[in-house]
Amino acid sequence: MLTLGGKPLLDGADLSVAPGARICLVGRNGSGKSTLLKIAAGEIEADAGQRFLQPGASLRYLPQEPDFSGFATTAAYVEAGLGPLDDPHVARTLLNQLGLSGDEDPSKLSGGEGRRAALARVLAPEPDILLLDEPTNHLDLPTILWLEERLAALRSAMIIISHDRRFLQDLTRETVWIDRGRARHLSRGFAEFEAWRDRELEEEEKQAHKLERKIANEEHWLRHGVSGRRKRNMKRLAGLHGLRAEHRNRVMPTGDVKLEASEAQISGKLVIEAVKIAKSYGDRVIIDGFTTRVLRGDRLGVVGANGAGKTTLVNLLTGQLAPDSGRLKLGAGLEMATLDQSRASLKPETTLQDALTGGGSDMVEINGERRHVVGYMKDFLFKPEQARTPIGKLSGGERGRLMLARALARPSNLLVLDEPTNDLDLETLDLLEEMLADYPGTLIVVSHDRDFLDRVATSVLVSEGAGRWLEYAGGYSDMVAQRGRGVDARANGALAEAPREKPAKERPAERAPAKVKLSFKEQHALTTLPAKMEELRGKRAKLQALLDDAELYAKDPAKFAKASEMFAAVETELAAAEEEWLELEIKREEIEG
Repeated sequence: MLTLGGKPLLDGADLSVAPGARICLVGRNGSGKSTLLKIAAGEIEADAGQRFLQPGASLRYLPQEPDFSGFATTAAYVEAGLGPLDDPHVARTLLNQLGLSGDEDPSKLSGGEGRRAALARVLAPEPDILLLDEPTNHLDLPTILWLEERLAALRSAMIIISHDRRFLQDLTRETVWIDRGRARHLSRGFAEFEAWRDRELEEEEKQAHKLERKIANEEHWLRHGVSGRRKRNMKRLAGLHGLRAEHRNRVMPTGDVKLEASEAQISGKLVIEAVKIAKSYGDRVIIDGFTTRVLRGDRLGVVGANGAGKTTLVNLLTGQLAPDSGRLKLGAGLEMATLDQSRASLKPETTLQDALTGGGSDMVEINGERRHVVGYMKDFLFKPEQARTPIGKLSGGERGRLMLARALARPSNLLVLDEPTNDLDLETLDLLEEMLADYPGTLIVVSHDRDFLDRVATSVLVSEGAGRWLEYAGGYSDMVAQRGRGVDARANGALAEAPREKPAKERPAERAPAKVKLSFKEQHALTTLPAKMEELRGKRAKLQALLDDAELYAKDPAKFAKASEMFAAVETELAAAEEEWLELEIKREEIEG
């Protein structure tokens, strides 16, 4: 057990690791995943419970934010993680494979370089147990593929926290779900987790409904059925109090983030046209004669190794950077909102409220409507008391949600998202994907998350090296199938031979992506729409009966006009509900049969 701020963060959560186990640790941001991993690593102590490590077993822990203080070079940092019998040459070899020389000053490393140095430190000893907290953060795709192969070849037991679905599907064979302070166990890998989680929550909802009905029945008895047999009645009354206490103490699942992009006016059909644009820095060619057309509604994914020029290309396409040569044309009426992966626009001392409102106000405008900032914060799972919290005190996941809130609050018809999946939990990613599917504008997204690109992108731009970029139709897996390989590794010698990524059809069946299914939002709509349609039909019938009165117009023209207006509105709403229900019912039948 661990309590923070008076409320238990973990309450009886347990975690056990067998030799060779491959476990993914999943749960909402703030559920306690990283805290449980720190307890398992011996970094912090729990308020109650025991931690036991088999004598002689070696353990290494990769934190989200490694501490490099006290080390003069990256080699010294990595070698400090070796055991007495470990080969020090392995440290240098791993650093070189990861694109580092070993002589770098740790205090001057970028986020990606720091992550690679930290990975070398925990991988070099090949420990019995590896605890990895977001190992793919800040890594490019070639390094992620290299890491997958390296981890798959190790004999170490592993517990992995990651937002990267494909990474978890490829590596894990067990799942531990941290939900409302407790650990729920599934003896299968992440590929089957989401369907299992949905069944668990559905069953929990059924049990809660049964409890509410039982309480209602007992309360009815209390009001109308009390007889003279005092002893039996007191026992039943005590039972009712117990049911009420059970209902009152039931911990509800964490709410969903409410994602909705502020929409600007519709842009022209042509959004971006680039003809033979080029950009170089000194002798280094970043883009060489690139041509493309982006039309309204396109979802363009951009992938490549770190240093390939992804950000430069996006800045050229959006007019933030002038090309050295070539022609760029932006469409009419463009309004752009951006999400910066570096989070550089967030100053640590700025409060959450000021970051959302711009300072000096407690209101934010969303889709032309002014909303109180606390209400908007709740849509992104922030608590009212966090309004004055400095951004520097927020967790990585909270900072990620804040950046999304800022980007989506700006009216736009062109969204540019640079690594939007970093630090977001899987449920928030689901909702982000749904929001982007409904977004009427155009999307450009830079991402290393293969599953996210498969779900979102309609085409993918890939660096072919030497300034050449090619566009492939479909998502990331479609690109791999067409290209015959994944993203090429860096050209500086490190990871020179990019690991071959299997196309989706070659993946083992047990690691295949989860079967297409209705989202929670769609399931809910399919359940509730029939009652809504019946209610609307009832309203329509009443309004029709009112309008059928031939004398109504003569007696009360205003009432007739209002009834006519309401009738038209109900007709429109009913038609939309019937169309939505029909589309969902067809989709459900296609999935089931």
